[in-house]
This record gives sequence, C-alpha cells and structure tokens, in this order.
Amino acid sequence: MFVEFPDPYSWELSTERFRAFGPDPANLWLEGRIYRVFDGREVEIVAASRGVEIEPGDPALAEPVRRFLGGSFDLDGFASFATADPVLAGMVETLRGLRPPLAPDPFEALVGSITAQQVSLQAAFAIRARLVRRFGVPHANAWAFPTRERLAEAAPEELRELGFSGRKAEYVVSLARAPLDLESLGALPDEEVKLALTALPGLGEWTADWFLARHLARPDAWPAGDLAVRKAVGAFYFDGCDVSADQVRAFGERFSPFRNLTAHYLLVGHRVRR
Repeated sequence: MFVEFPDPYSWELSTERFRAFGPDPANLWLEGRIYRVFDGREVEIVAASRGVEIEPGDPALAEPVRRFLGGSFDLDGFASFATADPVLAGMVETLRGLRPPLAPDPFEALVGSITAQQVSLQAAFAIRARLVRRFGVPHANAWAFPTRERLAEAAPEELRELGFSGRKAEYVVSLARAPLDLESLGALPDEEVKLALTALPGLGEWTADWFLARHLARPDAWPAGDLAVRKAVGAFYFDGCDVSADQVRAFGERFSPFRNLTAHYLLVGHRVRR
C-alpha cells in the first residue's frame, strides 16, 4: 500500500540514521528496506515516488508509518525560515527532503536516550541491539522493542551483562517501574514534559530535550547539551571552535520556532561534511 508524504521527501536522507551507527533490530535496515513492529505486526517499508510502500497494506498503519518517518515536520515553513540564515539556507538546499525519523514509543525513546548517555552512538546502538534481542519479541525480520512491563521484571544485573553501566541499568529498570504515565506527556507543554521527566532517576535535561525532539516532534526542541549538536554548531557558526552548552542554548534562540529541524539538519550536515 502506498503512503504519501508531503513534498519534499528524500528516502535516502531521511533513513540515513538507520544506517549510520550500526544495526538496530527494532528499526531494521535490510536490503534497502526498513522493518519495524507496529502494535504487534511487522511492517515492511520501502521507498516509492513521493512516499513509501508498506506491507501489510492496512490503512490503519499509514499514519503511524508516516509519523515514524518524519511526515509531520513542516519542511516548507522551515525552508522559508532558513532563507534568513545563509548557513542554514545552504543546508536546507543540500539536504532537501530530509525528514528526521521519530521513536514512536515513549518508553523506547527514553531507554534509547539512557543507553546513549556519555557514550558514542555506535556503542549505544550495539548495547541497544543486545537489549532488544534479550528482552524483545522476534518477528520475521525485526524485533519488537522490549515492553515496559518486561523490563520492569528485569534485574539491573541482567542489563549490566549487556553492556550497560551499573547506573544506567538501574535507570532503565527504575523507569520501567515508575508510576509516570508516559503516554500522557504528549498533552503537556514542553517545560512540563521536561519537569516530569527530570524528576525521574537518571533522566536529565539532555534526555528530556531529545524526548521532545525525537518522540514528540516538538518544533522548538533544542538539545543544546548534546555534544554532537555542540560540535555541529561550532563547525558551522564558530569556525570550528568548541562551544559550551550554554553558548549553544543562547545561540539557538535565533532558530526558534524551528530549532528541532535545525538541530537535525546541523547533525546530518556535519556527518555528511566529514
């Protein structure tokens, strides 16, 4: 079944993240296709003109797939906004059609962020892959990400065996057992989401910012404390100099109300540039 995306849409650029850091069994890139489990069903996603083709061809899957692959982002508005910034304008042209993919499930998004704290994304993806294969559910190709209930039953020692540090293992299990309704966070404004998340053990501003950006797709999310974002801002705007999180936070004001897309374009642009 064909799922149309707003123009512009680049399959190659928008799926770059699934190839950049190593295999992800829950978002499996295999022979030019993506396999992911939605509500217990594995879906095959393949490129098509102006969108994607999905199998099974259930209309109920169209919107979840479209959102997963960044279909909700306002690229036209972003392109118009970027014309005032020569660096950003050039990047929008070079990366035309890049739609950042999202983490559809809030628990999965947060566990992914905990996994990536203070390690390279290559290392984080490897640890995440082991977690998925240990506690997830296998399908024909992809694995369903472990449920909150399954990880609530796990012992931190089991996660340490997969490569998690002691503290990260405790954070994941604590998150799984926490009473916070993660699904309800989408109804809250950005600052209230951040307050709710940072009240939990191991979830700081960095994790909350990426939750806003990569799960809720909030247009003005700006992960100023992210090292890769700081490096990209330094490379494109500060002649390659190191910049602090506070500097990036202040500098990011110029990108409002499109800070989320700006962060993603800077990150991909920096990877491509290298």
